Amino acid sequence: MARLMTTGTSAALLMGAAFLLLAAADASPYDYAGAFDKCLQFFEAQRSGKLPADHRVKWRGDSALTDGFSQGVDLVGGYYDSGDHVKFGFPMAYAVTMLSWGVLEFDKEMVAGAANNLQRALDAIRWGTNYFIKAHTEPNGLWVQVGDGDSDHLCWERAEDMSTPRTAFQIDINHPGSDVAGETAAALAAAAKAFRPYDSMYADLLLLHAKQLFTFADTFRGRYDDSLQGAKKFYPSESGYQDELLWAAAWLYEATGDEGYLRYVSQNAEAFGGTGWSVLEFSWDNKYAGLQVLLSKVLLEGGAGAGADTLRQFQAKAEFFLCACLQKNNGHNIKLTPGGLLYVDDWNNMQYVSSSTFLLTVYADYLAVSRGALKCPDGEVKPAEMIRFAKAQVDYVLGKNPKGMSYMVGYGSYFPTHVHHRGASIPSVSDVTSAVGCMDGFDKYYNSKGADPNVLHGAIVGGPDANDGFVDERCNYQHAEPTIAGNAPICGVFARLASEPADAASGKQTPCDCSLCGCPAGSPLELVHTVSNSWTTNGVEYYRHVVTAKNTCGQPITYLKLHIKELSGPIYGVSAAKEKDTYELPPWLTRLGAGEQFTIVYIQGGPAAKISVVNYKTV
Repeated sequence: MARLMTTGTSAALLMGAAFLLLAAADASPYDYAGAFDKCLQFFEAQRSGKLPADHRVKWRGDSALTDGFSQGVDLVGGYYDSGDHVKFGFPMAYAVTMLSWGVLEFDKEMVAGAANNLQRALDAIRWGTNYFIKAHTEPNGLWVQVGDGDSDHLCWERAEDMSTPRTAFQIDINHPGSDVAGETAAALAAAAKAFRPYDSMYADLLLLHAKQLFTFADTFRGRYDDSLQGAKKFYPSESGYQDELLWAAAWLYEATGDEGYLRYVSQNAEAFGGTGWSVLEFSWDNKYAGLQVLLSKVLLEGGAGAGADTLRQFQAKAEFFLCACLQKNNGHNIKLTPGGLLYVDDWNNMQYVSSSTFLLTVYADYLAVSRGALKCPDGEVKPAEMIRFAKAQVDYVLGKNPKGMSYMVGYGSYFPTHVHHRGASIPSVSDVTSAVGCMDGFDKYYNSKGADPNVLHGAIVGGPDANDGFVDERCNYQHAEPTIAGNAPICGVFARLASEPADAASGKQTPCDCSLCGCPAGSPLELVHTVSNSWTTNGVEYYRHVVTAKNTCGQPITYLKLHIKELSGPIYGVSAAKEKDTYELPPWLTRLGAGEQFTIVYIQGGPAAKISVVNYKTV
């Protein structure tokens, strides 16, 4: 669930499992094709309705087979959004849009390098679009939610046993919802383009609904959470509906080539904030960064025509966001954790990592085709460097992080086993055939210290906190709950990286002669060494060491090589060099400005390691 309750987390448990870091391998390259396959499996686990014969998640069964019937409409199908059983149309539509965008950008990679999973990706999209077609029962009406969040949260039960009310909620001309209608139009338009080469009749049907929904959204304007008060607690439209109107029009232009949609974007660019909003997030609520990147593609491909000047303004805002991700935006950057993960919000931060990584990857490919580079305030970034940064984010998700934990459930040998997810935490209906009631579910399973009986393969949980800490507890829903909105963008990135040559993203830099560095005599870094935590495992005392390295050179450092002696445990925040005991700046940090600092974290028993500068280069 996106937003509702608040709870504390137990920092004590963080270190209890940290000794596993010592056994965690620095696996590279990661199995991106396997991660892509698991990412799609998560969407199968989130399916609502009558499941198909080829369904791979065998612990799931049919559920919610009467959705909408009390309102006289068939709303069976679609996706549960997270660890509960409400079907929220707003994030569901965003997830389908992003799955479709991934197919459009990486369809060849999904066939060649990702175990030929293109068909499964299309199936995941179709499961959502079939539901949207059902939900769009009239030109100016759309069913946008099934189930009530408040009552749903009073129960901990399997979807197959659901006993909570399945009330359905609709927007119409008297209860507008331009945001959710616009996002659904975008999803259907993007899906139409994705299906066009394989099922043109279905693509035509999707476009028909997309056009009607866009007209409805634009004609009867308003926020859906003003019409449906129950949505405010869970998926509020805090950015308003203007971004979704522009987003829908942009996707309809992509799907149809109709210049009228592009004119709509240009004419409303300023009034709707498309060329005015500089943002530091891309999410199910705030579409501006995605919109700006999508329209930059139109410009880079030479399809702007008379609207080129406006599209260049969109591109400038897109590059603001991308430079902020890459830490090259003149100080207006997205925060990084000490381990190098993009950090936007404590609540399900991985959704922002997923969406940001997608935009970085696709924009890098756009620039590569046009033979361009990203021009940031702090220097030019080549497409290969953008891919290296995106890869570093993906590798963090898959296990290259200070905890050595994969934040994708079922990937690798060390991943969350107490996921905030009803179906994963309660034995399957094939194992426990009697119904599990609301309170029984809480008493026997939610509060259980035991691991999940069902592995929710491919689910990317909310992820670590700002200091790379993570508590694997079922009640830790801010960090331990997955969402379809969080999984959807990164699925395509896994496929893209699966086709990347092993050495393409290595990002090795050429060492320099210190005589060329132009820095005063002595070390260019001030190293402050602290111990942030300690614990004992099997009689051995381990320490978490944090080293803050500040550039005291007076000039930006663009290359750095460190020698680290007496290191016995894993280390994060730097990248291993070819020579023994030597390390370089991490791939996400290509320039350390004067006075700026970065953090190195390592864990080991015994005394601290000894760090010294071997080589460095300044601008």
